Amino acid sequence: MTYPETGQFLRHDWTTDEIVAIHDLPLLDLIARANRVHRHFHDVGDVQKASLLSIKTGGCPEDCAYCPQSAHYREVHLDKIDMMKTDAVLAAAARAKAAGADRFCMGAAWRNVRDGAGFDAVLDMVRGVRALGMEACVTLGMLNESQAQRLQEAGLTAYNHNLDTSPEFYPNIVTTRTYEDRLATLRAVRAAGLQMCCGGIIGMGESVRDRASMLHILAGFDPHPESVPINALVPVEGTPLGQQTRIDPIDFVRMIATTRIVLPAARVRLSAGRSALSREAQILCMVAGANSVFYGEALLTTPNVTENEDDALFAALAPLSSAQTPAHS
Repeated sequence: MTYPETGQFLRHDWTTDEIVAIHDLPLLDLIARANRVHRHFHDVGDVQKASLLSIKTGGCPEDCAYCPQSAHYREVHLDKIDMMKTDAVLAAAARAKAAGADRFCMGAAWRNVRDGAGFDAVLDMVRGVRALGMEACVTLGMLNESQAQRLQEAGLTAYNHNLDTSPEFYPNIVTTRTYEDRLATLRAVRAAGLQMCCGGIIGMGESVRDRASMLHILAGFDPHPESVPINALVPVEGTPLGQQTRIDPIDFVRMIATTRIVLPAARVRLSAGRSALSREAQILCMVAGANSVFYGEALLTTPNVTENEDDALFAALAPLSSAQTPAHS
């Protein structure tokens, strides 16, 4: 295979062993390879800003070990919020657009989509976001093909449904639904012609091989997911992973770079856990292939980088004006 050297060919036949070998390359070699692939498939100056809003918070019947929205973890301090009104959601979307976001993502703490007033409201929200000229993404739990089709008809750009981790490690994180349940939802998304937003979380106690196995599953989709969020665990007190040690930022960089090589055409989203990274570590992730960030001070129920900090980040990425360029003596 010539792909790892040239970045010219999409592959769906990666093995987990190959992905582990890429992940474990000397760091500078890994970043250089990922950057070559990134430059082949993308404009490196194109970093998308996406905004994320929790439209229904808490009370979820799932037992995801990382999630403060689970009804199973009663020691978590979380303000539960019933389904937001459509007007309030669209006002938030308009503010996000004014701040520079061009993708608006909405999340509801449901196990699965149920037909009825709540889903009808989400469809109205999608139509409203699209009318603002923004991309629209939702994450609502499991759904079937007819529900995915209704979302597509409303104008939805993408459906987010993360794999979280490898099939092998998954039972350590979630027991209330199976890996196959997640894959079935992703098949429904594809059948409706929607873009797939699907990634995972690192730092939950999994091995490097688990991370590679998850990427192996994602690479098996044809086409690849258009959007791949890479999250680092944000430990929340009261959840089973509340005492987990945060990952080393270099582990984040390695995962971003490996994802870029394995899924070259995807938009790789530097997602949860970014608030713990320095500006320089975030820029290194972008050199390694990340080309989207969530913009705004909250990611559903966990903190994010402030807008002022992101403004400083994007200013650092911008060209220096002639007035800023130091004169040579």
